[in-house]
Amino acid sequence: MLAILRKELSDHFTSFRCLILFLLVFLICGLTIYSAQQGIRSAGNEGFIFLRLYTTELQGVPFAFLFNFVNFMSLFFIPIIGIVLGFDAINRERSSGTLSRIMSQPVYRDSVINGKFLAGIIVLSLMMITSVLVIGGYGLRMIGVAPSAEEIIRIFIYLVYTIIFGAFWIGLSILFSILLRSLATSIICSIAIWILFSFGILVIAIGLGRESMETFQTILRFSPNWLFGQASSAILAPVVRTLGTISPAEMAYMLPNPLSLGQSLVLIWPNFTSLLSISIICFAVSYILFMRQEIRAI
Repeated sequence: MLAILRKELSDHFTSFRCLILFLLVFLICGLTIYSAQQGIRSAGNEGFIFLRLYTTELQGVPFAFLFNFVNFMSLFFIPIIGIVLGFDAINRERSSGTLSRIMSQPVYRDSVINGKFLAGIIVLSLMMITSVLVIGGYGLRMIGVAPSAEEIIRIFIYLVYTIIFGAFWIGLSILFSILLRSLATSIICSIAIWILFSFGILVIAIGLGRESMETFQTILRFSPNWLFGQASSAILAPVVRTLGTISPAEMAYMLPNPLSLGQSLVLIWPNFTSLLSISIICFAVSYILFMRQEIRAI
């Protein structure tokens, strides 16, 4: 499996698409730093100041919540990375004839899909770690406040959660790559699922949950994107007391003090286990289908 992993990593890091993704990472970092620079000045010096680098929204623009680092990662960036890294993982090898040649060598079949999946996880992890470190490093110089131990732990938990979320999208795109022989069809199906989970589920929730906030929140929980976004906001913004939308009457009874790390973990635990479960199931289905699929030379 290590040989497959090294080969996949070499292909990723020498590809033009990976270069574009890393350039996009630095662009997102720049926008996040600019948003934090504008928002932290008017937010005061109380609470977890360092974490505001990742949760402050861009002020004075329409749909400002989309320019929040956490929301942008959950709705756009991580799903796109997962799709790009996995949509042609198997069918590209099959169409070029290299998959049958690999299988003719003394290589276990599961090493192929495991190596491709782990390579995508490693590339995704490097991109996320790079973005968090760039924002944190420049933000430390900008605000002049070092992160506390709890803030560092929260950022680490967010990175772990991000990798699990990215694993779902990589596994899903690999699944389409196994089921569909056409590269175009594979990426179209992956993008369609992304649009459904990011925006389609929101439209459905608004349409069916107009009169019931509980129904609205229940429908949103069917989307991994919203599960990840809500839990990420709770872990990086400790002032979040509950996941989902709350009414003004409920806010009146909430204390302004931030939640402790343990309380935040209890709050996000259902979202974490749900996302971990669907990520494992998605890759397991891809693994089983690939192991049972017939591979012949073209």
